[in-house]
Amino acid sequence: MSPRSPFKFTLLMGLLAVIFSSLGLWQLERKSEKAALFEAFANAPQMSLGDAVAAEQPFAQVRATGHYDSQRHFLLDNKIYEAQAGVHVLTPFTTLEGQVLLVNRGWKPLPPDRSTLPTISTPDIELPLYGRLNAPPQSGPKLGASDQLGEDQWPQLMTYFDLPAIDTALQKELLPWIVLLDADQPHGFVGRDWKPATMRPEMHGAYAFQWFALTAAAVLIWGLRMFRPRRNAEKA
Repeated sequence: MSPRSPFKFTLLMGLLAVIFSSLGLWQLERKSEKAALFEAFANAPQMSLGDAVAAEQPFAQVRATGHYDSQRHFLLDNKIYEAQAGVHVLTPFTTLEGQVLLVNRGWKPLPPDRSTLPTISTPDIELPLYGRLNAPPQSGPKLGASDQLGEDQWPQLMTYFDLPAIDTALQKELLPWIVLLDADQPHGFVGRDWKPATMRPEMHGAYAFQWFALTAAAVLIWGLRMFRPRRNAEKA
């Protein structure tokens, strides 16, 4: 059996194999990173809100006492819950120590045309707060202009999380953190099954397997093409 080696075909299959295997290795790296992230989330310590902020401890299970701003809320758009589009309700919370930050109280539905905004029922009393400390949501690439947040119309719908704009609208400086309200707290809404990331480590492992399978397929196709018997030899 004599191997045939057309240069262009070999180059193409080799390039595909390198690309596929590189993507597989990248997915394995992402799997390792996600595994560490989920482990940190699962084993996060219980702390007071003030101590967690001082320690810059993401995912800490925090507790505080204070009160909500019952009149002013930010509705972070484009959040999906059970295949339905809606918003996350972000309400300012002031602790007894005077710290102010946003609390993500969960998900509320919106009509497709965004013509009406939901009523946000909020207790106007001093109460305990329990949740997870987290960094503000990442906006990602902006496809349009940022929302213009005002001071006199509430609640306010926003497509991108912009902390300086929020500070300006509230006329106060907030902590650069948010609290993800615990699911058993009564002053929240649905969709509070919080996770440190949308995609679990196992999904990255599955994607890595797919890329390595494509690598093997590229090598197999190359081998079948290069080493199959010549037609003349078959006729002989």
